[in-house]
Amino acid sequence: MNAVAHPDARPDLHRPGVGAVLVSTWRVGTPERQRAAVDAIRKAWESREWPDLGLLSYSVHTGTDGDTLLHYSQWTAEQAYEDFVRTYRDDRNAEIDAAVPGIERVELRRYAPIHRSAVRDGRDTGERPGIVVVVEADFDGPDAGIREDWVDTVFTAMGEDAALRPGSGGDGVHFHLSTDGGRVLNYARWASEQAHLEWLADEARQSEAWTRVHRHPGLVGSRVKRYTPALSLSAGV
Repeated sequence: MNAVAHPDARPDLHRPGVGAVLVSTWRVGTPERQRAAVDAIRKAWESREWPDLGLLSYSVHTGTDGDTLLHYSQWTAEQAYEDFVRTYRDDRNAEIDAAVPGIERVELRRYAPIHRSAVRDGRDTGERPGIVVVVEADFDGPDAGIREDWVDTVFTAMGEDAALRPGSGGDGVHFHLSTDGGRVLNYARWASEQAHLEWLADEARQSEAWTRVHRHPGLVGSRVKRYTPALSLSAGV
């Protein structure tokens, strides 16, 4: 059973059976090298049998910065990923590195399945074109409930946005909590990069509700990056 590639596709974030999500970032340097790396990933995976170790899907996104790649993979459990690393990962990475030398593998984080989601007007579908905005929020320790409270605070602010500015905002937001207790990842879908930039620039983003988000106790930093879906791989049938 070989891998089946779906170009420009995004993962099904609510796919049944997901017990763990792995998110990693690569730095490759230029838009040309981004495209070459995606091509190399597709070739390396399509030419091999799908690793039947609990891997449900593997998706790649290209950063609008012209430099980075975001990898989002869904597993039945964290142990399934450990089994993949021990058995299957090295030869794939070696082939990719031979095609695109000098890839910097920046970070790998482990997350639980979706903690909380919201979808607007049924527009958050894998078929709809657009971009993905990834927000990573870091906290100063795994204090019980602090990350969950921050996510709830974000939802309150988004609710105010919807009431004050109908039609503003993205198509859907999906929050993961890291298993180490230190991070929240928001995987959000937007119609375009311009739509997200205009939303960020809106004066309403300085509201009291958003101030509570940015000054939440325990929050020590956050980053925002925008990506274009490039490739989603899954097992053939």
